[in-house]
Amino acid sequence: MCGRFVITLPDDAMAQLFDAVPANDLPSVPNFNVCPTNRVHAVRVEEGHRRLVAMRWGFLPHWYKNETDGPLLINARADSIADKPAFRSAVRERRCLIPASGFYEWTRDADGRRLPWYIRPADGDTIAFAGIWQDWTPKGGGDRVTGCAIVTTETNRALAHIHHRMPVTIAAADWPLWLGEAGKGAAALMQPAPEETFVAHRVAPRVNSNRARGADLIEPVSS
Repeated sequence: MCGRFVITLPDDAMAQLFDAVPANDLPSVPNFNVCPTNRVHAVRVEEGHRRLVAMRWGFLPHWYKNETDGPLLINARADSIADKPAFRSAVRERRCLIPASGFYEWTRDADGRRLPWYIRPADGDTIAFAGIWQDWTPKGGGDRVTGCAIVTTETNRALAHIHHRMPVTIAAADWPLWLGEAGKGAAALMQPAPEETFVAHRVAPRVNSNRARGADLIEPVSS
C-alpha cells in the first residue's frame, strides 16, 4: 500500500516537469509527511491540456452521503481496480499522476513496534504515482470535493522485505498513455517498478505521527 509520502519539488518546477499549467490553490511544499485526507498535487488533462491541481487524498464514491460514510479509500489495487464499483469508471476515464519525492512503509520488530522506512528513487528524480480521481458532492448539497487514490500493485523483490504492496509509478515516457493522451493500453502500466528503481533506509519513529513535520523525518537512522 501507500499510506504516507513526501513531496519536495517546488510548484513551478513541478509544473515545468509535467508540462502542466498550475492552479492557484496548490498545497504547500515541501511536505515531508503527506497523510491521507491532505490536499495533494495531481496532474490531469482538462480540455486537452495538462493541469497541475490540488486534490484530496481519499477517493469518494458517488454513493457516499458524506466524507466519512465508508472506508477511507486512499489506495486502489491494480488487480481489482477495473471490477470495483468505486473505481472502475475512474480508471477508464479519470486517471491522474501524483508527484512524489518518496514514500514511507513500515515493518515491525520482535515486540510489535512499527519501524518506518523511507523509500526513494535511486536516481533522485521526482516520481509519478498512478492515480485515479473523482468529483464528489455531499448528498443534500455542499461544496464539491475532488478526491484521488493511488494505484498499488504487488511489490518487487527489492522491497518485499518491507511490504508486500507498493505504489504503481509511471515512467515519464508513459505519462501520455496513463493520462489518456496516447490512446488505450494504460492497464499494461500497472506493474511493479523494476527492482533497481528504489532504495530504502530506516527513519526515526517520529514519522509515525501524522502531525510530525520537517526534513529530518527522512534522515537515516541505524537499524
